[in-house]
Formats: sequence, structure tokens, C-alpha cells
Amino acid sequence: MKKGIVAIVGRPNVGKSSLFNRIIREKKSIVEDTPGVTRDRIYGTAEWLTREFIVIDTGGITLEDQPFAKEIKVQAEIAMEEADVIVFLLNHQEGLSDEDKMIAKILYKTKKPIVLAVNKYDKKTSDFDQYEYMSLGFGEPILISATHGIGTGDLLDDIIHQMPSHEEINKDNRTRVSIIGRPNVGKSSLVNSLIGEERMIVSDIPGTTLDAVDSVVKVNNIEYTLIDTAGIRKKSKIFQNVEKYSYLRSLTTINGSDVVLLMLDASVPISDLDTNIGGLAFEERKPIIIIANKWDLVENKEKEILKKEDEIRAYFKYLAYAKILFVSAHDKTRITKIFTAVEDIRTALDKKIKTSVFNEVLNKAQLINPAPNFNGGRLKIYYGAQVEAYLPTFVLFVNNPDYVHFSYKRFLENQIRLQFGFEGVPMSIIFRERK
Repeated sequence: MKKGIVAIVGRPNVGKSSLFNRIIREKKSIVEDTPGVTRDRIYGTAEWLTREFIVIDTGGITLEDQPFAKEIKVQAEIAMEEADVIVFLLNHQEGLSDEDKMIAKILYKTKKPIVLAVNKYDKKTSDFDQYEYMSLGFGEPILISATHGIGTGDLLDDIIHQMPSHEEINKDNRTRVSIIGRPNVGKSSLVNSLIGEERMIVSDIPGTTLDAVDSVVKVNNIEYTLIDTAGIRKKSKIFQNVEKYSYLRSLTTINGSDVVLLMLDASVPISDLDTNIGGLAFEERKPIIIIANKWDLVENKEKEILKKEDEIRAYFKYLAYAKILFVSAHDKTRITKIFTAVEDIRTALDKKIKTSVFNEVLNKAQLINPAPNFNGGRLKIYYGAQVEAYLPTFVLFVNNPDYVHFSYKRFLENQIRLQFGFEGVPMSIIFRERK
């Protein structure tokens, strides 16, 4: 399920990064009084009133001829295009400027909900004329201090109020399947093979695809949206501005996906970059299928397949639940199995387990492998049940959640997957004290 997206925009040094850190509750952006420190959009996840959403911190838009000024403006415009709600941040200590008015003109064209926030306000020492800010045409401003947290609750209330509903954000009924991976692993070739036409530009030159591209394909009367993303490079090698935009668009593409295909080049060793890219989808809690492409280039296939699978499992320990498919986009070998795997994931997401059956499995799991002593006690599970959620989520009522060792939680997860077939999807197990 796609999360809502909020972009924070404004001129340099109005406190965008401080507000960003306040909302996501961690110091992820560099905060400094020097204008222009934040050059790239930075993404974080936040939650307010039980609504989870993504926040984008952008670089300051300026009229001055500063280094990276044009690039920062383009990135901010991309962030606005992706956002469901835009926070337009102003600096009360400096008042309205020509740059603020220029940004307002850009925002008029977006037709997105705009929340006007005035930062660095201290009611003890400052006078405030709200009509000065209302002249921008975005309604009544919200007074905040991002540094001290004053007014940020009211700001978040307004953001949630302006944000489209889950149904509006996820209005596309097709299953959205994004393909991610480093450059030249064959993402575009796979899409072309799946849709049966040469829509993507395919070449051996890394970085041919510079933006996410959608294609619709119908298989067994089911429609899928396939999204080919730009190949993600190491950050140290992302030196061209257009590639920076492509990298960041890939992140929002993952957010909007129902299933992610993590594509590897099976003919070469796995790299740390491969695992880092997989981590992007893992952190977004997306169902993942690992696609080992270019299997046509591998000699002694029967002998090598087990060795390669072991290598993939060793590098992607955090994706133990993900299915691995060995394919050749070039020869169109085994590529139709991808849609079978996607449908298996859809089935797993819709699966509802009876409480009585679930507790039988829990009891057997505890008999097979009793919980170890941990944190001064031994875990005892009284009963559990599946709860309503997009991803499979189970609540277990126990004597003390502090007694849960991570290895025992992993054991329980493996037992649930084994008994009920939740292959390919992330799972949540919540331990609650029975009172």
C-alpha cells in the first residue's frame, strides 16, 4: 500500500531540515545555519494520528546565483510533483522576501494542497501580522518553532487533514510491480520481454533508463503495471544531477509498489550495492521477489544453481522470506513464473488464518522448541490471533514481552510461514502482555 508523501519547500535557511528532523523524530538531515547545506531531497517516514507517511526534505530555492541553485530548484520541483501535500515554510525573523514570492508562484501551478507554516516564531519577543503571510494566497499560516517543537502538532494535524485518503492514494486497481537493481542487470530487457514489445531502450551502457517508466501488461485476465526504474549506483558515483533525480525517483517508485522485483546479474558475483538496493525495499516493508537474471550466460547451470542460491541467501539474510527465480530476459526463459510468484504474494496478502488453527500451530511450536530464558524470565505465549492489516500481522498475548529473544521471534515467524505459506511477504509479530 502506498503511503502519502509530504514535501517541505522554501528558500534557504528557513528551517526545513530542522522541521524534517522534528517530524520524523531523528536527526537525518544536516542542520546548519549556512544556506544551501541540504542539496538533495532526503526521505524519512513519519506517523501522526495513526497515519504513516513519507516526508521529503528539499534544498532551499533561491534567486541568487549560488552553486547548485538550478539543480536544487529542479529537485524541489520534482519533490512537489511527487507530493500529496506541500508544506511551504517561511522564516518569521526575516519576513517575506522576493524568493518566498517566487516560490509561491511555483506552488500556484502545482494544484496540490499547500500548508503554510511560519517558522522561528517566538511569541515572547515577536509581533505577528498574519495578513502579511495570507497575502500569498495559501490561507491562514501556522506558527511553529521547529527547533523547540512549538506548533508542530497543529501543523501535523493540518497535514493529515489535507492528505488524500488511502483509497484516493491507492486508486489504481492494477498490481503495481516495480523492478529495481543496479545498472545493466537487465531491468529494461525484462520489461520488454514481459510486455512483448521494445518499449524500453535496451543497451549495454549502464544508466540508459533515467526515470521510472510504466507499462501495462495483461496475463490470465489480470492487469499489472510494470515499472522500470533507473539503475541505482553507489552514492559516490552519482555525480550527474539527472542521476540524482533518478535515484530519488526510484525510492518513491518503491513506495508506490505492491510488489518489488529485486534484479541481480546471475553471471557475476553479488555486490554490497545489490544488498543495499534490496534494503531500500525491505525498509519500506514491501513484498519482494529476487530475480537472478542473465542465467543464459552461466555454464553448468544445474551444478551452479544451488551454489548461486546459497550465495544469494548469504548476502540477503534479511530477505529470507523472498522467493528466488532464475531467469533469462534475453531468451525469455522462465519469465512467466514471475507473474505466478506475484499472484502467490497477492494470495498471501489476502490470507486470513482462523484463530483456533493459528493457536494450534503456536502450541505445537512451543512444544517443539520452548522459549529460552531471556532478560530474567521465560516467555510464555497464552494465545494469538491475526489482526486486520495490509501485511500479515499477528498479535501474541504473553506473560512478558521483555522475555522475547529475537531468535525465538524468528523461529515463530518461520513456523507461521511454513504452516500457512506466507512466502514472499514481510510479516509482523506483535507481543503484548496479557492483563
